[in-house]
Amino acid sequence: MTTAEGHIIERVGWLRAAVLGANDGIVSTASLIAGVASANSSPKEVLVAGIAGLVAGALSMAAGEYVSVSSQADAENAELARERKELIDQPAFELQELADIYVKRGVEPSLACQVAKQLMARDALGAHAREELGISELTTARPITAAMASAASFAVGASVPVLVAIFAPHGRETLFVTGASLVSLAALGAVGARAGEANVWRATVRVTFWGALAMALTAAIGHLSGAAV
Repeated sequence: MTTAEGHIIERVGWLRAAVLGANDGIVSTASLIAGVASANSSPKEVLVAGIAGLVAGALSMAAGEYVSVSSQADAENAELARERKELIDQPAFELQELADIYVKRGVEPSLACQVAKQLMARDALGAHAREELGISELTTARPITAAMASAASFAVGASVPVLVAIFAPHGRETLFVTGASLVSLAALGAVGARAGEANVWRATVRVTFWGALAMALTAAIGHLSGAAV
């Protein structure tokens, strides 16, 4: 009985988009709320700013991720189309090219030729896509999936500072939002690192530090702007 072995690479695409989206949702929305609150704004103005940041950010993340991953998908499709034509026009050359790839990896020439023939007999384009172009089912670009993951994760991340701003005492929104956001960022860094089997401590510190810096700078600018106005 055989079992399928799971690998990290299988979840790299959606994991990257989800972590990036949630991180941006927390940092950008918390920074926006902190900046507006530090400018001596009313609770209503702070809440409106937070909700607007959530909606605009989620839509922007979805659009940006879709365009980015679509460009990758277009490049992959162009490479596959070129490879498909080459397989039709010069099959012998393509067979030798695939065999040479295995020879460079340490396979005996005669065996490499046999492997190349068998793989091309079954799925010539798939074999060349994997071995020559580095394109496979695990890593192929999926624009819609990436866009939805980014938008959803951004909205989830952004909802943390927005909800905290709703219940925070007037005049202390910045303190409460910043504290809750830093805790959320630390948790997000740890979860993302664990899911990707990376160093949890390094990822947590990195995410928290840059989030804290962004919120501090935005709050300072908001305070200065409020004082000037």
